Amino acid sequence: MGRFNTAVINLVILVIFGLHGDAGETKSKFPPDEKLNVPSLTLTEEQFLKGDTANGVPVTLTGELRFPNWNERLPAVVLLHGLSGNKSTQGARWAAFLNGMGIATFRLDGFGGRGIENLMTDQSQLSFLAQFYDTYRAVDVLAAHPHIDPSRIAVLGYSRGGTIALYTSLRRFQNAHGPTKTRIAAHVAFYGACNIQFIDELDVADAPIREFHGSADDQTLAAPCRDYISRLNAAGKDAVMTEYPGAHHGFDVPDAVPNLMAQTSRNCQRREEAGKIVNVATNKPFTYDDACMELGSTERYDKAATEAAQAAVKKFLTEVFGLN
Repeated sequence: MGRFNTAVINLVILVIFGLHGDAGETKSKFPPDEKLNVPSLTLTEEQFLKGDTANGVPVTLTGELRFPNWNERLPAVVLLHGLSGNKSTQGARWAAFLNGMGIATFRLDGFGGRGIENLMTDQSQLSFLAQFYDTYRAVDVLAAHPHIDPSRIAVLGYSRGGTIALYTSLRRFQNAHGPTKTRIAAHVAFYGACNIQFIDELDVADAPIREFHGSADDQTLAAPCRDYISRLNAAGKDAVMTEYPGAHHGFDVPDAVPNLMAQTSRNCQRREEAGKIVNVATNKPFTYDDACMELGSTERYDKAATEAAQAAVKKFLTEVFGLN
């Protein structure tokens, strides 16, 4: 056999083995998925609102960083779970969907490092404002990662995570606690709670906001979000709410079932006042024992709403991240 033919055969063998490793063995994913630590603080509502981090309790959170199967500086989305915690299937589904778009995902676990299983029946275990701080720290950790493009990091959350994804856009929160290595490129919220009025709530950072909600949601009502997004629009902000008729809380979760014991603040009206969250009805600091608190959530999957929301998220992030 001539030298040329031998060289061609050797090249083919090298290519095959380069793609597959040893015969019959699939090449390991690169870059490989990672478990990352996120140094954070457990803050009370008052500590967060007043910018008092000196008295926060140090905590190390963890998260799962998943990559598409190629090596470059990738855009990333921080996924923020709801009251049921990071063990729900919802985060894994969104991670797979976004990975399929060529986006890295980081599923931040806001509970495990604090010894919390879930908050379904007792939200008082952890202030949702503490999780705002966690989110900013997670963005900083991703921004320092060699395979992540720090200019293309967004946040996406659902339920309590949706509340966090929405309100981490506030400029004064970012000035006090926000990422130090980059800016958040976009805020994507699924059925968060909007029945709270923060000081300077219309002064949001220059990043687009998208909110997705079911009109029949009885866990976190759509109307307060509709009102807030409308006021952001009137203030000239890039904020859009998409509402799905007849869809319930957790409409994007195929195994969603009604939860009769889920704690909900749907009938509570809250506002920020002098470093505290106040119950508007009583004009006293809000607690999860207030009379406005109720139990029960009609969580239900809606295939049409899910597919429409996925298509909208895909179009939105493709534009934000400049994907092909």
